Amino acid sequence: MLNKISAFFTELVEDFQQTTEQKKNTELSLEICCAVLLCEVMRADSAFTEEEQDALSIILTNQFNLSALEVTDILIKAFELSENASDFYQFTSKINQYYSLDERIKIVTLLWKVAYADGELASIEEHIIRKIADLLHLRHNEYIATKIAAEEFHLKNK
Repeated sequence: MLNKISAFFTELVEDFQQTTEQKKNTELSLEICCAVLLCEVMRADSAFTEEEQDALSIILTNQFNLSALEVTDILIKAFELSENASDFYQFTSKINQYYSLDERIKIVTLLWKVAYADGELASIEEHIIRKIADLLHLRHNEYIATKIAAEEFHLKNK
């Protein structure tokens, strides 16, 4: 009888450990969540320009202090998640959970920088950024301020 109880608890602990390990492996990092949103903006107009790809890599490197190899790994995961995502909520909810309003505003500014990187702002890019800004709980004036800041940055660095 004691052997059966002991075996039951051992199996229960092993199942718990496996489940915890699986969650760790599938848990989204903040870097990946941000990268997916940036990829969504880049993919929006179906034109993957070299300027957008460079902007995306530079943004991830600077924002998260990552090496080139880490950026490459994150982008591979982010593109895969972006292609299979049905919505943005799983990514924006993680960002909302861990980022302050100022940090979320910065993320939206970075989205604009990717959109402006190819020199053209497609209406679909603007629509996606608006959706993401809403999910990140930005007010309209904050959304507009991020757009203006990114536009000024683009014009200055043209």
